[in-house]
Formats: sequence, C-alpha cells, structure tokens
Amino acid sequence: MSKIGVFVCHCGENISSTVDCEKVAATVGKYDGVAFSVDYKYMCSDPGQSIIKNAIAEKGLTGVVVAACSPRMHEPTFRKVCAEAGLNPYMCEMANLREHCSWVHEKGEATTEKAIDLVRILVEKVKYNQSLNSIKVPVTKTALVIGGGIAGIQASLDIANTGHKVILIEKDPSIGGHMSQLSETFPTLDCSQCILTPRMVEVAQHPNITLYTYAELESLEGFIGNFKAKIRKKSKSLDEKLCTGCGLCTTKCPTKKIPSEFNEGLGNRTAIYVPFPQAVPNKPVIDRIHCTYYTKGKCKICEKVCPTGAIRFDQEDQIVEVEVGAIVVATGFAVKRPDFFPEYGYGKYADVITGLQFERLASASGPTLGEIRRPSDGKIPEKIVFLACAGSRDPAKGIPYCSKICCMYIAKHAMLYQHKVHSGKSYVFYMDIRAGGKMYEEFVRRAIEDDGVNYIRGRVSKIYEKNGKLIVSGVDTLLNAMPVEIEADMVVLATAGVANEGAEELAQKLHISYDPYKFFAEAHPKLKPVETNTGGIFLAGSCQAPRDIPESVAMASGAAVKVAGLFSQDELTREPIIAVVNRQAAPVYSSCVGCFLCVSACPYQAIEKEEIKNRTGDLIKSIAKVNPGLCQGCGTCVAFCRTKSIDIQGYTHEQMYSEVMALLNEY
Repeated sequence: MSKIGVFVCHCGENISSTVDCEKVAATVGKYDGVAFSVDYKYMCSDPGQSIIKNAIAEKGLTGVVVAACSPRMHEPTFRKVCAEAGLNPYMCEMANLREHCSWVHEKGEATTEKAIDLVRILVEKVKYNQSLNSIKVPVTKTALVIGGGIAGIQASLDIANTGHKVILIEKDPSIGGHMSQLSETFPTLDCSQCILTPRMVEVAQHPNITLYTYAELESLEGFIGNFKAKIRKKSKSLDEKLCTGCGLCTTKCPTKKIPSEFNEGLGNRTAIYVPFPQAVPNKPVIDRIHCTYYTKGKCKICEKVCPTGAIRFDQEDQIVEVEVGAIVVATGFAVKRPDFFPEYGYGKYADVITGLQFERLASASGPTLGEIRRPSDGKIPEKIVFLACAGSRDPAKGIPYCSKICCMYIAKHAMLYQHKVHSGKSYVFYMDIRAGGKMYEEFVRRAIEDDGVNYIRGRVSKIYEKNGKLIVSGVDTLLNAMPVEIEADMVVLATAGVANEGAEELAQKLHISYDPYKFFAEAHPKLKPVETNTGGIFLAGSCQAPRDIPESVAMASGAAVKVAGLFSQDELTREPIIAVVNRQAAPVYSSCVGCFLCVSACPYQAIEKEEIKNRTGDLIKSIAKVNPGLCQGCGTCVAFCRTKSIDIQGYTHEQMYSEVMALLNEY
C-alpha cells in the first residue's frame, strides 16, 4: 500500500502570492495513498529538509512529492534528502508550481485548483515509481580540448597541471587564436604577444599535453567518461620530425603575394609559410591551393633548398583515433565581415577597415611594423573615425545582441592611435558605452579625458568618398540629433563578434545545443555556465558568446575544474533515467519484434541489435538492446516503437497513463 508524503513550498512569495498553498496541502492530504501533507515557506531550507526527513522516518513513507519550483534547479536537492532518510531517491517527484502555475497566472481560485491538479498527477505517478539504482561507468582520464586560442590554452594547462593527459587540437597551423593578432590588451595595455607566447610555448613543452595543429575533429562517439574521437590531421606537406624551422623554404618560395590571414589581408605571405614569427609550432605549412607545384605540377624549390629533406609533397591527411573522458570546446569566435554593410563602404574604400585589421596595423609584428598607415597609400592618417556597434545591436542586420568587447577595444584603438600619431584627431561614434569590467570604466574615461578622443553619441548613416577623403555622415543625439559630417582619412569598424563558420556542424558532431546565432548553448545560464546538456562536454571562452580575455580565461579554468572533478573518480555515477527494452521473463519472450526502427531514430547511437540464440547456437530472434552508458533518456525510441516495447525508467507507459487519468477522474 502506498504511503505518499506531499510537501508544498511557498517559495517565499513566488508561489504563495498567487497560490493558496495551505489549501493545496489540505486538499491533497485527503487523496488515496497520501499519508502526510504539509506546507512550509522554504522547503529547500535546512528546516524544510528536516520536515521531509522526519516525515519519511515517522510515517514510513514509500514516496514523496515536493510541490515547489523548477525540478531542474532543486530535484537533486530533494532526492538527496530522501536518500539520506533511507528512501530510494527515485521515489521522489517534483510538481513545478512556480514556472507552471504561479508565475503564469493571476491570483485566484483557478490558479489554486491548477496547483492542486499538478500535485495530484504526481501523487498518482509516484505510486507506480520503482526504486532505481544509479549507473556506474568507467572514466577514461584523458581530456580533449578543441581550439587553441587563449581559452583552449588555459584549459589545457589547467587540466594537464592536475596530472591528467590532454589532447589539444587546433584547426590553424599555430595555436594562439585571435589574441595572437592583438597589439595590446585592455585595460592595462600589456603587449598581447608578451603575455601569450610564454603560455603557447608552455603548452608545446608540457609533458601531459599532446598538441595537434592543422587538425580538426572528424567524428565523435560515446558518452561521458568514454568518448571515442577521430581527429583529422590535415596534411602539412612536411615531415615535422625532420623540419628544424629554419625558414629557408619560406624565403625562397616564388609565390609571394598571397593575402596573409594572420594580418587580415593587409600583408602577404608565401605558399609555404609560418603564420607569424612567434607561431607554435614554428614550422611551415604548404598552402596547396596556391602552391605552384600543386596547381601546375612545377616548382619544388622548397624541396630543393630544405637542408633536412623535410618536404613531403605526397603526404596525405591522417586520421588519429583517441579515447577521452571529457571534452572542452574552446573554438572561439569570428569577426563579421562588414561587406554586408554597403552603407559603410567596406571593400569599396580601402581605408575602411575592421577593428582586427587595425590591431595588425598597430602591432609591432604587423605589416607596417606598428605604424598606423592607410592601406590605400601608406600615409599616416591625420583624422580617423571609429564606429562602434557596426552590426551589433542591429536587429535589421540579424544581430540584435551586444558583442560586448567592442566598446573597450574601440577605446583602446583610439588611445593607441593618439599615442602613435600625436597630432592626429580621433572620433568615436557610439550608441552606449558598455564598460562592465574591472577598471574598464576608468580606461574609457582615460581615453576621453587624458588622450583627447572625441566621443559622439550617434549612429552613422553612410560613408562616401569625396576629394580623396572619407566623408562620415551621422548625427549627434546629445545635441538634438544635429547632423555631423567628418572628413576622415581612415575609418575603423567595430564589427560584430559572430559564431565561427562550421560551428553548427561541430555542434551536431558533438551532440550539443546551440542558440539562434550558432553560439554553443550552456546547460544553465546561472548554475551551469560552462556545461552543456551533453554530459562530459564543457564550454570555454567565446564559442558560447562574445567574451573578453579575462572572462575567457576564467571560463577555461572553470571548465578545467569540471574536467578535473570528473577525473577524480575511477567510476562515474549516472542517473538511471534511460530507455529499457521489455525483456519479460527472458529475452526470447520480449515483445520487441526486431524492426529496429529505434536504432535509426536514436540520436545518441545508444541502441544496438542483440541476437538471441538457443543452447545449440541457433538464432531464435534479434531484439533491440540499449547501451546504458550512451542513452540520454530522451525518449525518441519510445515514440518510434510500434509494439510499445521500450520504456523510459521513471517515465513508463503505466506512469504516464496514471497521470492522464488523474486529470480526467475527479476526486
């Protein structure tokens, strides 16, 4: 006989402001099988938890229903309470009175009646609950980090320093990411390379880190603690063991006018190249698209001059298979190409550039060796205009979000310009100044008050050329929308930070969620900011949203701690809310008919075919079998099964039917 305990929480005033919690507890207490019912202001507090524990012990409860807020937030709390009181934690259910009732309805009898219904259906469900045991799976104590920017570097080092093995893969020939392209960093104006390159070298030399550059994730199978990844090592046309990084091949290559990706197209590189002088690894890669040998079958000068014979024109891609227990995704972000702003003239006028291009001009290792010069003629600009929010916060352009870092790097760019061109004048068009970090507001004030940067609150409508000058046409909203026109020598656009090309494809390989803008989605914005909905896969840095360097580093360390926590145990405990195939007394009597529609439907490849044989080894039948380590309990197989032979533990057909009947049958 069921003895159910019902515990109704006021959630402060979140629930009790619209729901009569006392009436809910009193009404539900009269239902069949309910042995105890009470309401309390904060059921998740220590006194509230004590009420539940005492009731389980004194009343001999066989099941518990907690009517409170989101199960996503507090179900683990109340299940732990039940376990501590000696009741199987999966005999506890939560009715969500906050999100499903009090927050979406006005105060009234109907709201209270709905709350009663929500509790009643859970009372009926818990009567059919079964004691479940957590699943134990072994843990492979090696981590895979995808992306070699500052977030990937930080995560790799933190995990490796805990004594665990790390495999770091980067799609470009060198690690470093966007941070390696920067001149200085805000708000301290440290040299970006000076603080980054020692960490890059540390990654390459760390005994616990295996570094694969010019490599991408090919595929991923498995589950938390037991992933199997295939990594494609793209051909560099080079034997890295023989190459000494002398650079002779790059100086002799005759194909010299290829736009440099590292310099954002403002400089050139050769067909065999090292991305930048501080690259790690500092060994060249042959660009097969532009190499004369690959396009015309001639040349091979690099092979002739190489002193160690390291060039390998016939080298092919390699597939490396690795087993890992956790994955950190740190793939970073991309800069929106502003050629979809025709009103700003990007691509039409050579002196309209992006913020990242300005970084390369300001960098000592850039195409102008740190001098701010116009791309069109190489002259020093005497007047420069910076446009904030070029694409960001612009629903018409499909990017309604704030890119977060633009206000700060625009201030930095203007300061760098004033430091390098003392007689120059700089102007910043902005919507709002968002300086929400430590010392950020002071940094912006310094640009305005100490360095004389002219800030104009307003939007720019268009940019056009006249008499060799760029005419920036806009308004000053602080002066009653007074029209403003500035004759500029150069314009810098603070373009939006967007998701990387291929982010959607990568998310599908990893089986993780992404938002409408193709940034990867966290499991919970407050409580699980570095976790995904797929166990064992974590996020770091701006692959989740535009972020600055301190935030990216903090996220990376947070993800590393999650990985280290996972690796601190030899076995992983997983929830048993998974699919099970009806096997009845023996597999041969299973109602499964072996259509295997569930195999094709399962998004986690968690269902396989099991052959049932007799004692002589003859095949009797084939049925479906669920791998408990892979199954995520999504229920897709349940919906597809024609014979209703699959159930989700904790959400069986019988339990769901009891909930529906509880609503249909009046007490």
